Amino acid sequence: MNNSVPLPQADPDLFRSKVRACLLGGALGDALGYAVEFDSLNGIRARFGSGGLTEFSQLDAPAPVSDDTQMTLYTVDGLVEVLQWANDGVGADETACLWLAYLRWLKTQGEALPANAPDQPDRWIDGQEVLRHRRAPGNACLSGLLTGEMGTKQRPVNAESKGCGTVMRSAPFGLLPYVSDETVYKFSADGAALTHGHPSALHSAAVFSALVHDLLPSGAALGDAAAAAVERATASGVPELAERVAAAVRLAAEERAGEAHPSPERMKQALGEGWVAEEALAIGLYAALAAADADTPQEHFRRAVAVAVNHDGDSDSTASVAGNILGVLYGMDALPADWLQAIDAGETVASMADAFIGVTAG
Repeated sequence: MNNSVPLPQADPDLFRSKVRACLLGGALGDALGYAVEFDSLNGIRARFGSGGLTEFSQLDAPAPVSDDTQMTLYTVDGLVEVLQWANDGVGADETACLWLAYLRWLKTQGEALPANAPDQPDRWIDGQEVLRHRRAPGNACLSGLLTGEMGTKQRPVNAESKGCGTVMRSAPFGLLPYVSDETVYKFSADGAALTHGHPSALHSAAVFSALVHDLLPSGAALGDAAAAAVERATASGVPELAERVAAAVRLAAEERAGEAHPSPERMKQALGEGWVAEEALAIGLYAALAAADADTPQEHFRRAVAVAVNHDGDSDSTASVAGNILGVLYGMDALPADWLQAIDAGETVASMADAFIGVTAG
């Protein structure tokens, strides 16, 4: 790990709040969106009324999280293992630890490890029954791990895949303190390459992780982080990523200025449906920006997640991205207490957040 660049963090309690809220916020968005992941906008409205799905009270309790939260927590676990080794004075390969964590996630999905893949003893997370459910895992995530080969940027698995399975699991990289933005970007892109090979899958995940990292310090501003995301997307050399992220910022700005009326249909036309990496990032970021005129952090969170859920596309991934963003922006003040009680994996998410905090901030 590169510990040479200190992260300005005046308030350790705020850091802990932001870590917990980022992971829990993503889980809340995931759980609400998972209920309608494969529904069209018309189908959502037919089930929940013209306003769509906006509250957990509209669902049976507890609402389940999906593979998005599962893989996010396994990303956390891989990073925790690296940091546990580092804190003991032992170097460990970050990407290899992530690969081993994802292989353990693969077993929770009822898949047997291929003969050429290493097997590991279980860690605490593997015993959490609430995570041991198959909830529409991404095809590329499964097939990439089932090769038994550790994908890299130089030796990609699923070379043409740019599914959103990289973006939806990558917020934890951005929560790493005491590392540079460049290091966060590299870790995230390398982690994405374990299952996906398309440049947009790698760079979309990395831009998202860097966005989260920009929001981690006290006093961070969403608008500044969004502008930096546009710059990174442009510098990535991936045209579709640059176009979608810039469109997300532009669309939200036009709507806040009263130059256009917000609608799911307009969002879809400009940003897509979220099934691929750059679209999931763009929709999650747009949702956070579009609701930025809310009066309170909780109102901002509720409105943004609703925007990210109610459309034709991959509602759980786009809403989890929006939840991650607003969680790290505000900390726990953003998360509605009744929502936290409504999901099935809240205690496990909180425990993994505390494990991450324990090896970073103590």
